[in-house]
Amino acid sequence: MIVCVESPYAGNVAFNVEYAKLAMKDSLSRGEAPFLSHLLYTQVLDDANPIERHAGIEAGLMFQQVAGLVAVYVDLGITPGMSLAIDRAKENKIPVQYRHLFIR
Repeated sequence: MIVCVESPYAGNVAFNVEYAKLAMKDSLSRGEAPFLSHLLYTQVLDDANPIERHAGIEAGLMFQQVAGLVAVYVDLGITPGMSLAIDRAKENKIPVQYRHLFIR
């Protein structure tokens, strides 16, 4: 199943990228095909540029249309961008699952 993975990006980018990689590995270990737009699109778009950030977010949200699930990794909290993805998934009746990588 294609899964859109949501985790924080902005802020401590280096730390958040490492967390996103762990989330991707977790998703893969579940037999899923994870898609992490915030790891892909930030390679070519400037997240500090509001126009480019918006374009990347919208492109990532388009992938929800082919995903069977949105997996939200919540150990570091839920950012405004993650909330937008959750809201869009709910509007489009795409299941949302909240996941932890670390013991609570």
